[in-house]
Amino acid sequence: MSAKLLPIDMAYVQEVLIHLLRTPSPAGRTDQVVQLIGDQLERIGLPFELTRRGALCVELVGEREGPDRAVVVHADTIGCMVKGLKENGRLEVTPIGTHSARFAEGARVTIFVDDVDRTYTGTILPLKASGHRWHEECDTQPVGWDFVEVRIDEPVETVEHLRELGIAVGDFVALDANPVVTPSGYVKSRHLDDKAGVAAALGAFKALIDHNVALPVSAHLLVTIAEEVGLGASHGLDADVAEMVSIDNGVVAQGQQSREDTVNIAMQDSTGPFDYHLTRRLLRLCREHGIPHRRDVFGAYRSDVASALEAGAETRAALIGFGVDASHGHERTHLRGIEAVAELAAVYLQTELTFEAWDTHPGSLAEFPVEAQPAEEQGPTWPQEQAGE
Repeated sequence: MSAKLLPIDMAYVQEVLIHLLRTPSPAGRTDQVVQLIGDQLERIGLPFELTRRGALCVELVGEREGPDRAVVVHADTIGCMVKGLKENGRLEVTPIGTHSARFAEGARVTIFVDDVDRTYTGTILPLKASGHRWHEECDTQPVGWDFVEVRIDEPVETVEHLRELGIAVGDFVALDANPVVTPSGYVKSRHLDDKAGVAAALGAFKALIDHNVALPVSAHLLVTIAEEVGLGASHGLDADVAEMVSIDNGVVAQGQQSREDTVNIAMQDSTGPFDYHLTRRLLRLCREHGIPHRRDVFGAYRSDVASALEAGAETRAALIGFGVDASHGHERTHLRGIEAVAELAAVYLQTELTFEAWDTHPGSLAEFPVEAQPAEEQGPTWPQEQAGE
C-alpha cells in the first residue's frame, strides 16, 4: 500500500498537550496522567489495557497477523522527593531523574502528601535567596541539591509545623510546568520531555483513525511511566514486535543538529547506534513526503529504546524527536516540530515492516539483510519490494 501524508489535527494536539503539561507526573507518581491519557484514547476510539505496573498498551489492528510494530512514549517526568524536614520549616529535596538544581532554583512546585485530598504549593530556592541580605553571596554560593530548599506557602517555621501539615520524607514534589504557547508557535514549559511526544503520538493515531487508514500490520502504542529513572519500555511489548520507534525530545543545543521546528532522527545515543536500516528508512520517508527533518547524535541521552533492548526485546529500534531547547531545564519547542513528528509517525505506520519477509521467521546468514557496502565487498541484500520500499 502507498503511504499518505495525513493532516494532523493540531488544535487537538495542542489542547491535549496543555492538559498533559498541567497534570503533574514525576516518575513514581503517574496515575493521574495515565488516567488523562486513557480518557483521550477513549475519545479517539482506541481500546487499551494497563500493565501491572500501570503502563498503557494500545493496539491498532492491521490487516495481517504476525510481526507488528510499536510506537513508544513516556508519560513520566523529572521531579523531586522530600529528603528531610528542616528546622526552619522548609524541605530538603532530592531529584527524581537526572536534572540540575541550577534549573530547579525558582521553580514553583506542588507537594503531594499521603492524604490524597491535600496538596501544598511552594518554591525551590537557593539557601541564600535574599539579595538584600546576602548581596554578592547569592552569586557565589555553590549550585547543587544540597544548596536548595523548598519554601512552603503555609505558615510553617519548624519541623513540627511540617508534620502537622502531614508532610513527610518520601513525599513527591512536582515542578509546575507553567505552559505557554506564543503567537509564533513556540511552546515554553517544563516537562515537554516527553509530554509533547505523547501529544504527537495521539495526534498520529487520531489521524489514522479519522481518515480510516487500513494498516498493513498492527501498531501498538506503549505509554511508559518510568523512563526518567531508566526503566522505560522494559515491559509492555510482546514478542511479536519486530520494530519499535521511540518518540522523545531532540537535543537543541550548541554542537547539535536538531531543530525545534523539525522532526529529528537520532542515529545514536549514549547506549549506542540505533538500527541502521530503520533509521535510514525513516529518513527516506521524510524525504519522500516532504517532512522537515534533521539527523543527529545524542551524548548524555538515554530513552525507552535502551530499556526495551536491555530487557531482551528482539526488535529493530529507532528514535525520533521534537526539538527541545534547554532540555530538563526551562524547555522550549515549536508546534511545527511536534506536527512533523506526528506526520512521520503516521506515515511510518502505514508502511510494511522494514524487512517483511525476514521478520516473519528466523532465517539463515545468507538471507540476512545487510547494509550497503562498496561494490567489491557487497554481500546479499533484499530486493526493494521485500524491504518495504
